[in-house]
Amino acid sequence: MRLSSLDVFRGITIAAMILVNMAGVAGEVYPPLAHADWHGCTPTDLVFPFFLFIIGVAMSFSFSKYSEKVYLRIFRRAAILFVLGLLLNGFWNQGIWTFDLSNIRMMGVLQRISLAYLFASIAVLKLPPKGQWILAGALLIGYWLTMMYIPVPDYGAGVLTRTGNFGAYIDRLIIPQAHLYAADGYERLGDPEGLFSTIPAIVNVLAGYFTGEWIRNQPVKTRTSIGLALFGIGCLIIGWTWGWTFPINKKLWTSSYVVFSSGWALLLLAACYELIEVRQIRRWSKAFEIMGLNAIALFTASILLIKILVRTKIGTGETAISTYNWIYQNIFASWAGTLNGSFLFALVTLLFWLAIAYLMYRQSWFLKV
Repeated sequence: MRLSSLDVFRGITIAAMILVNMAGVAGEVYPPLAHADWHGCTPTDLVFPFFLFIIGVAMSFSFSKYSEKVYLRIFRRAAILFVLGLLLNGFWNQGIWTFDLSNIRMMGVLQRISLAYLFASIAVLKLPPKGQWILAGALLIGYWLTMMYIPVPDYGAGVLTRTGNFGAYIDRLIIPQAHLYAADGYERLGDPEGLFSTIPAIVNVLAGYFTGEWIRNQPVKTRTSIGLALFGIGCLIIGWTWGWTFPINKKLWTSSYVVFSSGWALLLLAACYELIEVRQIRRWSKAFEIMGLNAIALFTASILLIKILVRTKIGTGETAISTYNWIYQNIFASWAGTLNGSFLFALVTLLFWLAIAYLMYRQSWFLKV
């Protein structure tokens, strides 16, 4: 059984990622297209956990087909994702063909996906269903108690700042300082996709897996969509309430954020499931499905394009500006304004990648990890 609505959900997520990444480079963006500065959650903050949730749902369907060498598949996929993340981190930091391994950032988006997928897969294969649920709860509660009540040297307990939180402290102990995140106020003293804060991200994958297992045992009817929506609403309420004592925060990947983001993922999947699987209304979703079938290729290529546009220059000397800024200022912002300009630039880029995805689809080129 292939869940077409999951491909569409994945496509919507990759499209949203391209849109917010491209618009975000400009600096001046509409608030929904920017991450929350610290505590709180915008639509942009939901993109990353949606990827993890989707991986979990897909695991439920794929693992049922694998009878042999499943662990080899898991470790190979996790290793490829982690190495690919390192390559993206190192691409064009100094020169286009130069990778400075002495200060390359160790963690990142693909690295977190790799580790969360790896440990969630092992949990699913080694533990019975009840044990999987207990593990998910233990990870969320344990992370909450650790972050709030274990003191950090020179900071104390319950300090939820970029560098003073317990997760950043553990990352500094494990990862050499030269390989931590160097921007956004971290200054190599923490990492928004750090190693320790990857622990609760495992639960985003498990939440997706639980959802996939439930869907596989349900009829393709509206009542299944309603069930997904009700679970989603329940997660939103629990996550929002938990946020009173452990704030919803993507960069810390707090337990409340895990539950809250899983709630939104369930609601979006419910909508896709009802329209596509139950009502068979598919025409609107074809573009997203095409993008979802080549998500990893579009993810990687879009990040490389942004780096190329930011690193290449137009002009010479001190007046030279990046290719990105030249296109943004002269083609979009000059007549549409800063906010509309960054949005239109991102939208045109999204349409470009949709065209690439369509060409790959027509040629039956599907890049999988």
